[in-house]
Amino acid sequence: MKMKFFLTQIAVASLFFLGCKHDNYEAPGSILSGRVIYNGQPVAVRTNGPQLELWQDGFGSLTPIPVYINQDGTFSASLFDGTYKLVRKGNSPWLQQSTDTIVVQVKGQTKVDVPVTPYFMIRNENYTVASNTLTANFTIDKVVATSNNLQFVKLYLGSSMLTDEVRKEHSVTADVNTLVLGSNTTLSTTIPDNLKNLPYIFVRIGVKSSASGEYSYSQVQKVALK
Repeated sequence: MKMKFFLTQIAVASLFFLGCKHDNYEAPGSILSGRVIYNGQPVAVRTNGPQLELWQDGFGSLTPIPVYINQDGTFSASLFDGTYKLVRKGNSPWLQQSTDTIVVQVKGQTKVDVPVTPYFMIRNENYTVASNTLTANFTIDKVVATSNNLQFVKLYLGSSMLTDEVRKEHSVTADVNTLVLGSNTTLSTTIPDNLKNLPYIFVRIGVKSSASGEYSYSQVQKVALK
């Protein structure tokens, strides 16, 4: 009986030691950060929408590390030092790359820009407010000559910077059949009651190709109402 009790104590102590050892693993101490860019400029997206993936060979079963892209086109991930494969995932508002993998050597604070080719780009956007009406002027350029049709163009209004197709208080859709690519487009909307009394709102434009389930966006702008 004493021997059984002694062995039980050893087993409990071993489990405690292993648990402590597991809890004392060092947290990742390096940061990989960067931007998704086209022609040197960040490509704005939906927060927690399009994403990248990181893979690292030689550490047991291969499991991807998801890296979500912020709405302004930036991203970051806490990692251990090492060599990673950075993958641009599909169903994003840009052309699928012939080579989707970028090899990145992470050590300390590491920065990398990820080039992409959006189907469409929004340029020269500006917003004005008059008599409770917000008017957007902008130009949409077709970047990929062989891309599918322009499916949607929308103007979004929100009470926070996280404004997009999923998070918004109000949106209005342009008639793409009358929209001329490369030329100025005007899109107006009445500011709804739930937003019109705020001191300011957040505004952006989204454009979607039929080749993707995701929109690309203009950068969010803060527009004063008072």
